[in-house]
Amino acid sequence: MSAAVEFEEGVTTPLTGIRRTAARHMVKAWAAPVFHLTVEVDMGEAARVKEISPGATVTDVLVRAAARALVAVPEVNVLVGEDAVVAFARANVGIAVATGKGLMVPVVHGADALSIDEIAARRSEIVGRAREGALTRDDITGGTFTISNLGMMGVARFDAIVNVPQAAILAVGATTDRYVLRDGEAQWRPIADLTLTCDHRALDGATGARFLNALAVELSAPLG
Repeated sequence: MSAAVEFEEGVTTPLTGIRRTAARHMVKAWAAPVFHLTVEVDMGEAARVKEISPGATVTDVLVRAAARALVAVPEVNVLVGEDAVVAFARANVGIAVATGKGLMVPVVHGADALSIDEIAARRSEIVGRAREGALTRDDITGGTFTISNLGMMGVARFDAIVNVPQAAILAVGATTDRYVLRDGEAQWRPIADLTLTCDHRALDGATGARFLNALAVELSAPLG
């Protein structure tokens, strides 16, 4: 007869504060009818950002490109309600930041009208405050779109959960060298998978594809 097996009891940690709020937020997000679209984007130009702006990062290039793509495809720059969609003229781009207290999404307001230097300064400020637990209400409100970048952590590709009531979120995977055809010539290029999660109540596949195409154009355009 086999001996009874004793199992160690786990340690219970109640969800409080930001984590509790985030958990409730995710339940609402999970209920949204979503679909995903992925494109491969050449990140060669984005990788040159420090030549143009020493204090900037690839994330800053992504914020600027996303903001400009939102202006070009305004159907994506919306918030989704139960019975209506609210459109915005300016692109307020949130950046998902992991902190000791949970995931925070500080916002770069009016990013479509900012230079790389201005975006870098704003991003550095709000990300720093997020990690210090010092964000203000203004820092985390008003977002119309979110970017989640796990590429620097080696994640090749992933699907992000929509930051409701926003209509879409961009998941950025790692940039890796891939052998591709460019200008009729096969060559190694730095490529990243970018995945757009869309709320189907506000967006359809064609609109999401137009946004990703506009984003890819912005990312490949010369920075200087």
